[in-house]
Amino acid sequence: QVQLVESGGGLVQAGGSLKLSCAASGRTFSSYAMAWLRQAPGKEREFVAAISWSGDNIYYADSVKGRFTISRDNAKNTVYLQLQMNSLKPEDTAVYFCAATIVDDRSGSYYYRARSYNYWGQGTQVTISS
Repeated sequence: QVQLVESGGGLVQAGGSLKLSCAASGRTFSSYAMAWLRQAPGKEREFVAAISWSGDNIYYADSVKGRFTISRDNAKNTVYLQLQMNSLKPEDTAVYFCAATIVDDRSGSYYYRARSYNYWGQGTQVTISS
């Protein structure tokens, strides 16, 4: 059974930090690129950050570059994906989703599209107060 389970969301003040985690199991997710995307109310789902299966290649949306850090741990049966979010802003408020794709795109452009991902978590709410 494929499972991507996010945790770590919550309510913080602007300027604060949060760390999101995602546990992915049920497939060989160690061979999958993984990513975080987010969706604010009334807006389309947007790319935040992606990391290749090996962890060697990392991509960020311009809006989070320098503030967010994506990382992964390819454990034996479960892959752990994390997103460290610092200097949070009210515009970072959204539901954050963990996602995975088997495609290995060294240019990174493939990862920017929500439709590129085969597997999704249920999402975790992040709310930043001003």
